[in-house]
Amino acid sequence: MALPLVVGVDGSESSLQALDWAVDEAARHELPLHLVSASRWERYEGRLPSFGTDRPTGAVAAENIVATCAERATSRNPDVKVSAEVLAEDTVMALLEQSHEAFAVVTGSRGRGAIAGTLLGSVSLAVAARAVSPVAVVRGGEENRAGALRRVVLAVGDLVEGSAAVRFAFREARARDAALHAVRSWRRPAHPHAGQSPLEGDASGLIYEEQAAAVLSEVLDPAAHEHDDVTVHREVIEGAAHRVLVDVSVQADLLVVGALRRRDHTGLQLGRVSHTVLHHSACPVVIVPQQV
Repeated sequence: MALPLVVGVDGSESSLQALDWAVDEAARHELPLHLVSASRWERYEGRLPSFGTDRPTGAVAAENIVATCAERATSRNPDVKVSAEVLAEDTVMALLEQSHEAFAVVTGSRGRGAIAGTLLGSVSLAVAARAVSPVAVVRGGEENRAGALRRVVLAVGDLVEGSAAVRFAFREARARDAALHAVRSWRRPAHPHAGQSPLEGDASGLIYEEQAAAVLSEVLDPAAHEHDDVTVHREVIEGAAHRVLVDVSVQADLLVVGALRRRDHTGLQLGRVSHTVLHHSACPVVIVPQQV
């Protein structure tokens, strides 16, 4: 049985956008869709009168949310199998637990409690940083979210980060009938060597550019041979990686970024590049964990 695509819903506009995106994604991959609404109402249950018959308002609200969202999902695509549940626990912990048996976990970029002006909700950030499965944070403009640009961007970083993200990106490009744009940034040294002429500096820049192109080939070639039906474009761009990726996301339907998960580390496991694109990308972002 295929693992489900899990989407966290809380009734916010951001989570509804994530739900719509998740329905389309489930249809592309022929996956079941599982809706999760987490509520901590249980911790307050002891405050209710023992003779009371009313159910905790948090539980009622969460059940109303998932019921409404399930109806919305079915209306959007009746062919997608939809299930839903309310979990009486912390939202982050609930989604992290779900990630152990998920194709991917989908969240919106902000929740109901997001502070005005924040760029990314704390739930989305925590789940993206710690989940076992890939995590899709749905953000960006309507055209990007709808997949109208037919362009999946893969951020190619260090080799150790790459294999899981590469496989995910190729699979997405195939499912979307989109081109895969693999991007590797490079930077010349901030300070030329003493006595180095301008021509020598240009040659040094060319060396770094060629090294970036070599990394692209090493990362992509094995997967490209296995997915010869996917059109692949390779770009090496001078600049800081986080800025380069934010720029290219404007013309993308999806940005795929690898992230290391060290088995002996339990805190947030996201680098600067992942943090930046999660906050500033113009399209949905998928963080794909790589165990090391």
